Amino acid sequence: MRDLTQGSIPRQIVALAVPIFAGMLLQTLYYIVDLYFVSRIGNAAIAGVSAAGNIMFLVFALTQMLGVGIVALISQAVGRKDAAEANLVFNQSLVLSLLFSVLTLVCGYAGTAAYMGKLGADAATVLMGTTYLYWFLPGLALQFALVAMGSALRGTGIVKPTMVVQGLTVLINIVLAPVLIAGWGSGHPLGVAGAGLASTIAIAFGVVLLTMYFFKLEKYVRLHPTMLAPRLKIWLRVFNIGLPAGGEFALMFGYMAIIFWIIRTFGSAAQAGFGVGSRVMQAIFLPAMAVAFATAPIVGQNFGARRIERVRATFRSSAFMTCGVMLLLTLICQLQSASLIRPFSTEAGVVTVGAQFLTIISWNFVASGIIFTCSSTFQGLGNTWPSLASSASRLITFVGPAIWLSGQPWFQIRHLWYMSVATVTLQALTSLFLIRREFKRRFKTALPQPV
Repeated sequence: MRDLTQGSIPRQIVALAVPIFAGMLLQTLYYIVDLYFVSRIGNAAIAGVSAAGNIMFLVFALTQMLGVGIVALISQAVGRKDAAEANLVFNQSLVLSLLFSVLTLVCGYAGTAAYMGKLGADAATVLMGTTYLYWFLPGLALQFALVAMGSALRGTGIVKPTMVVQGLTVLINIVLAPVLIAGWGSGHPLGVAGAGLASTIAIAFGVVLLTMYFFKLEKYVRLHPTMLAPRLKIWLRVFNIGLPAGGEFALMFGYMAIIFWIIRTFGSAAQAGFGVGSRVMQAIFLPAMAVAFATAPIVGQNFGARRIERVRATFRSSAFMTCGVMLLLTLICQLQSASLIRPFSTEAGVVTVGAQFLTIISWNFVASGIIFTCSSTFQGLGNTWPSLASSASRLITFVGPAIWLSGQPWFQIRHLWYMSVATVTLQALTSLFLIRREFKRRFKTALPQPV
């Protein structure tokens, strides 16, 4: 356990953000490595895997619901020096992770074909996406165990073991991807099926390693069989905090699915360009997201300890750091957007769509940084419903106009990206309003102007 209620807040943010960033980078490499080798198969493979990968947002919605609830409850228990409560939450999270794993497998195998049939630009794209998901679903199901254990450690202020495990799993995936996808050494390329299988094997290895860590090295939160009997009150507390955060990812799934559906008439090259561009964007967001993720346990522990000024200071420091990183990323995308796309495809149509996406969408990066910081602060405070309201406002303002635009004779794909910039800016303003209101409500004093 690491006490985050004392010491320099900026240093604590950096100390947590660096290993969180490393872990997130390693996790993202799963998808970047897969995309790199899949792109050698063709546009249909890129488009299919990208559209199928959107299902991950639904899984992330459930993992986020679980993980955010765990971090908030355990970090607050740690702040109160209540080890028994922290252990009860952890053990109940293991039960929930098993239930969610089963749900993912059942719903995934039952609904994949229908989902791809709606979004795929052509039959080849549908086939590629369906095949990929069938082999990747076991890995997605295993994510819940990793999230339960990793979130419990993060709630206690420990992040390095999770980072090390993620690093090892990525190395396994990097080794397996060319062997299974392209057939290097084996002479039996599996294509997109190999991409899904490589990730599944790597994630399974990570679950085994992190489980061994908990049994042999972790002392503060541990497996207690007597605490595994379902406790509905604990589940409801986890859901009350985590459900809105999970809802944000579910809304993101809807947002991405609508875009894939709208641009399907432009062909697989357009879907491939958007798929590559969105993956690259998610990857370059990682430094800012790491800073935001580091905010939640610091806010949680200080809120649990009633160190109100430190909660405010954490928000201000995180906002300043996150927006600074996003400003730098905006400049990079304005100058080198095409260079970020070309490693995955040299086809002009794919590069044009992907580069145009990054160039335009980068204008909302700073606004996205504000949203990340507000969302993580809400997590630490144990009330994530305002974050869900903020995300819902974006989907509401985007969907109707986007569908209307797509029906106009002069419609072009770039119009969607400009619409996205406008709606994210509105979402950032909404998040700032809601976080100020939450601070006033919780602390009964006015919040200083955010940096």
